[in-house]
Amino acid sequence: MDTEHALSVFDALSQPTRLAIFRRLIKAGEAGLPAGEIAVSVNGRQNTTSSHLATLARSGLIAATREGRSIRYSANYTVAGDLVAFLLEDCCGGRPEVCAPLITNLACLQPQTTDACCD
Repeated sequence: MDTEHALSVFDALSQPTRLAIFRRLIKAGEAGLPAGEIAVSVNGRQNTTSSHLATLARSGLIAATREGRSIRYSANYTVAGDLVAFLLEDCCGGRPEVCAPLITNLACLQPQTTDACCD
């Protein structure tokens, strides 16, 4: 990810409702959610939510799939991962122990296995 794309993504996420929508789509998983359900989940009007979804789609953070008369949106995990990688590109300055807590926190966001890494 280059700086211009990162700035576009940050701009898309810099509004509270858009951030809530993106977080909701991340939580929804690969199946995503229909636009109407997204609007309900963020207590938004259909037309305002549609505008927010368009902004997120232009940044590449979400993708839309038409299903008959409705549109289903899903998070673009590749772009989200690229943004995290962009932010951490120069992490640690050659000192991996500095980034260890961050990596542990990221790993603990994954579905838990039998190991309890984040109590």
